[in-house]
Amino acid sequence: MKGTSVATVRKEESAWDVIKTVVYALLIALVIRTLAFEPFNIPSGSMTPTLLTGDYVFVSKYSYGYSRYSLPFAPDFLHGRIFGRKPERGDVAVFINPHTGEDYIKRIVGLPGDHIQVINGILNINGKPVERIKMGDYVQGGGGSYRAATLYNEVLPNGRRHEIIENSDNGPSDNTPEFTVPPNHFFMMGDNRDDSLDSRTTLMLSNGPAAQLGWYVPAENLVGRAEFIFFSHDPAAAGWLEPWKWPSAVRFGRFFMAIH
Repeated sequence: MKGTSVATVRKEESAWDVIKTVVYALLIALVIRTLAFEPFNIPSGSMTPTLLTGDYVFVSKYSYGYSRYSLPFAPDFLHGRIFGRKPERGDVAVFINPHTGEDYIKRIVGLPGDHIQVINGILNINGKPVERIKMGDYVQGGGGSYRAATLYNEVLPNGRRHEIIENSDNGPSDNTPEFTVPPNHFFMMGDNRDDSLDSRTTLMLSNGPAAQLGWYVPAENLVGRAEFIFFSHDPAAAGWLEPWKWPSAVRFGRFFMAIH
């Protein structure tokens, strides 16, 4: 009987140790996700070629400090940022669209007070065209549907370089009015310049006017800075009901790529 009793106690202790380990692991994961890094997936090609549809990225929550949009379950009366830090021009940031409430990921090209305009496809900041170096042809698409584009290396005024693609320089968003970025707001653009719903474009509003041309992201709406890709797959190469194709759809070469 004593042996059975001891064995029972040990089994109960072992089960309790497992439960405690799982609870601790969940708490640690929750703290990391809340304060350090949060995963996001890329559902569209608006940031091609920097980010592709099917990429999964880690976003650093601490980069810009914390707000009610970056902290889960934060009360609505919480305004501003805690431990706030200023974003840099060229950062790829996740934010909450101020009009739709959806998660977006774009590049910060305009800072508070900047004058932003696109002329013949070229980004102009404060009256000066941003340097754009042609790199070659770029083919975008998949699953049998492809489209030709031109790959450029864009050099922002602070020296930050990143790649963009253009289908042409005479599309709907290639010639815009001049936008003046309000205080404590930012102007966002996608790297896929002819296929991105961003601060240049007309945004359909759920309340108020029927549409708004030109919109800005309040600093409070920033969730964090995209740091690196931790997983990537091509959704056009394999569907969820085609598991035999999954291995070939994984883009192993994009794992742990830093985002510039």
